[in-house]
Amino acid sequence: MKIVDLKVFPVRQFVYVKLITDDGLYGVGEASLSGRSLAVVEALERHIKPLLLGQDATRIEFIWQDIFRGTFWRGGPVLQSALAGVDIALWDLAGKALGVPTYRLLGGAARDKVLVYRHVYAPTAEELIARSRDMLAEGWRVLRISPIDAIVNEAFDPKQAVLHSEQVMGAMRQALGDETEIILEVHTRLTPPRAIELCNAIAPFRPFFVEDPIRSENPGAFATLRAHTSVPIGTGEQLCTKWAFRELIEGELIDYLRVDICHAGGITEGKKIAALGEMHYQELACHYTGSPVSAAAMLHLNMSVPNCAVQEFGPAADWMAEVTPFGWRTEDGYLFPADEGDALYAGIGVDLNEEAALAYPYDDHEPPHWRRPDGSVNDW
Repeated sequence: MKIVDLKVFPVRQFVYVKLITDDGLYGVGEASLSGRSLAVVEALERHIKPLLLGQDATRIEFIWQDIFRGTFWRGGPVLQSALAGVDIALWDLAGKALGVPTYRLLGGAARDKVLVYRHVYAPTAEELIARSRDMLAEGWRVLRISPIDAIVNEAFDPKQAVLHSEQVMGAMRQALGDETEIILEVHTRLTPPRAIELCNAIAPFRPFFVEDPIRSENPGAFATLRAHTSVPIGTGEQLCTKWAFRELIEGELIDYLRVDICHAGGITEGKKIAALGEMHYQELACHYTGSPVSAAAMLHLNMSVPNCAVQEFGPAADWMAEVTPFGWRTEDGYLFPADEGDALYAGIGVDLNEEAALAYPYDDHEPPHWRRPDGSVNDW
């Protein structure tokens, strides 16, 4: 199978890739960067597409290495997101060519289904509890909250963020009982001392894990955090390669690997990061961009690895289902791949409607720019 074309579709804040071969088959991938994604589009169309034309689409590892190592400047979120789109499309294409789900090509099913978690937002603890109860009644088993979001108006006050998070986490645990798994997301907004304060304050409420308590690029800061708290920690959605994860994994500084394969080089790199984590008894808790393609690609990775704890998930909007029809389904808090006999059984279980994609043009969003009370910049 020779690659004869690569098409790129910026759709709202997402970026989809379609790789077409000379025998008429195609694969679908996602290269979304969750902000400033036109840089990814340019990388794909101007730099990567010429490298792909004429290549044997079955040489997935070779193509990954050629795109990554074939230039002096390696990696980074833009280039790794572009590479991810190509890699996911190649794995989708491989499954379609053989008529099997992609996870079959990654070693087969290591599990029957993948546990997912849902994000719950509300401006007050009372409303948060009410919405959480509704979601539990729907069958969801793992919830994530970010209490900090509710208290930011004109400025972000780290001290108030810690106090409010402790109060909300305590109220959630008391209201929902001990069985419900609760993840507390911080979104990299705290310094190490404040993160230590937060983790220790909520420890009695047994969080599943604390997500991104600090920024993820400095393993030394996680060593400090790890030394001062026993609360499980997850991070990684900002990290783009296995080398970026290496110190966190080898130092056993975190418990859950928040890999986003749409930013970190695709399924090929995600599989390698999972293998590194397995040696240190760490599990995947993959981040996703909010798209059905991302959900499908992570599902197939997680189906194939032994160390998957949970996967981030959100239901697809109607327009998403129109642009990227999918075969996965949810039941009782789990995500399942398409059943045999489903039209989208093979590959990662998605399609791309080009006409629909063109009807929802690129409309990227700039994330909020947070300030502290003194006017200085804080991580969003």
